[in-house]
Amino acid sequence: MKKNKSKILMVVLFLLPALLLFIGVLIAPIIMSVFYSFYDMKSISLKGADFIWFGNYKELFTSGSISFWKALGNSMLLAFLSVFLQLPLSLGLALMLGKGIKGERGFLSVYFMPVLISTVVIGQLWRKIYNPDYGILNAVLGLLGIADKMPTGGWLGNEKSALWCVFVPTLWQYVGYHMLLMYAGVRSVSPELREAAKLDGATDAQVDWYVVIPSIKPILRVSVIFAVTGSLKSFDLIYVLTNGGPFHATEVPSTLMINMLFERNRYGMGSTIAVMMITLCFAFAILISAAFKERENYGRKKHTEDI
Repeated sequence: MKKNKSKILMVVLFLLPALLLFIGVLIAPIIMSVFYSFYDMKSISLKGADFIWFGNYKELFTSGSISFWKALGNSMLLAFLSVFLQLPLSLGLALMLGKGIKGERGFLSVYFMPVLISTVVIGQLWRKIYNPDYGILNAVLGLLGIADKMPTGGWLGNEKSALWCVFVPTLWQYVGYHMLLMYAGVRSVSPELREAAKLDGATDAQVDWYVVIPSIKPILRVSVIFAVTGSLKSFDLIYVLTNGGPFHATEVPSTLMINMLFERNRYGMGSTIAVMMITLCFAFAILISAAFKERENYGRKKHTEDI
């Protein structure tokens, strides 16, 4: 009995630093944000702040001056593009490299390299690329004779093109990240399964579709969750490129939150936006996990019926 208690105490002591860090860095700020969201705060202090219950939440969803719905819509569009454009591209690269092509390690390093670069540096790099005066993009369009295709006000200064121009660096930076996750899953698929499918007459495309992809569904689920939640809480790249402009065309909840906190001094409303971001990220993570689980259950049921 004493030996068991000693082991339990040892485990608690080893886990305590990580637990305290987890509570201090994640749990405590969430609780404080929820608490502050019920106040109309003009400064970081509660002194003189009015307790208004759900007043901030009501204003957030109904006020036209805050543009929360616009910011949320932009995040959802980025999430849609990430899931249906970025992830298929990552999957295609992972499947191609997973076949053991020549120079495989070199390709992995090249595709993953943008992930290692600071997002702020990437933002500054793409600002130079999009620059209407000396940017390489306009130079290429000029060589092709279609320089007049540049949007009025520049790529980042036009309401119609700004959000799309923000997504391109995001695609460039993170396609290698998701590719590496999927590549690890592809390489873990048993070679015997591939050989058995090929002996049955399956082509390489059919092997990928019916053998490899179903085998890496847990990794696909993680990638989808990362892509969606990453789009919902995206900040640094958008802040460097456009700071939410022009005219809120690239506004997302995180840039709106920073605007409320540090430009309008509305700490209660900023905390409210933070709470909504946390809630949406958790909700989408749960929904995506449930959707993948439901699809797996449907696949097992169909397979049983076929047998």
